[in-house]
Amino acid sequence: VRLEESGGGSVQSGGSLRLSCKVSADTYNYHYMGWFRQAPGKEREGIAIIDKAASTIYADSVKGRFTISLDKAENTLYLQMNSLKSEDTATYFCAADSSLTWFYTGKARPRFMGLGTQVAVSS
Repeated sequence: VRLEESGGGSVQSGGSLRLSCKVSADTYNYHYMGWFRQAPGKEREGIAIIDKAASTIYADSVKGRFTISLDKAENTLYLQMNSLKSEDTATYFCAADSSLTWFYTGKARPRFMGLGTQVAVSS
């Protein structure tokens, strides 16, 4: 399984960014794909999940502002981030796993994850 994020950058508060994660074909063997983030000195925070049925789960901190989607034709997982806030500043990682432990527990790592892409939101 290979996951490669892109699309991070610097943006002003209130702005938008779309993160992409190119996934290898064997990633689809795992039930859940998603995104988590980690800010300096903080635990990992699971922020969005999409499962094989295209059902989604969002952390309360991003609900209504972020949208996760999967384009199977392009083998790409997306995270559309709108109304960005300074507290969204973090490194964002895409992930794949058969369980959701990593999503709900900041101390657990997903089975597969990319190297991350940095997002900086200035106020």
